[in-house]
Amino acid sequence: MGETIEVPASKGKRLNVLGFLNIDNDLTPFCAEGSVNTDIVIGCFDAFSDTVTKKTVVIMDNAPIHKSQAFEKRMPVWKKKGLFVKFLPEYSPELNLIEILWRFIKYAWLPFSAYLNFDALVQAIEDILKNVGSKYKIAFE
Repeated sequence: MGETIEVPASKGKRLNVLGFLNIDNDLTPFCAEGSVNTDIVIGCFDAFSDTVTKKTVVIMDNAPIHKSQAFEKRMPVWKKKGLFVKFLPEYSPELNLIEILWRFIKYAWLPFSAYLNFDALVQAIEDILKNVGSKYKIAFE
């Protein structure tokens, strides 16, 4: 308290996490190093759709990557597998469960030590992602 702790900023590697989360804290995460494009998002949806065993609805925000022609062309394929995509109204991230998860990870669960270097960040993120639903839970009410 009353002490400033600084971590030097640096340009370097980037870790992106995409995921599918339900209100029971069941998480199916995907990690990607570097930038995320439509092909990566489609790959995640393809992999997730292969695990669907009952009708499943994925609620998405309106990010351009989610509304691309390539993404929308894949939607009928996922629909045949029982995976349906629905979009939130614009400017309503508070309605997106996964955004709540990302906020918890960044501001509550990620230890300060994760910011020391890229390997520490990857390790900390992987630990959190493996333990969502057991050690790390969100009470969706």
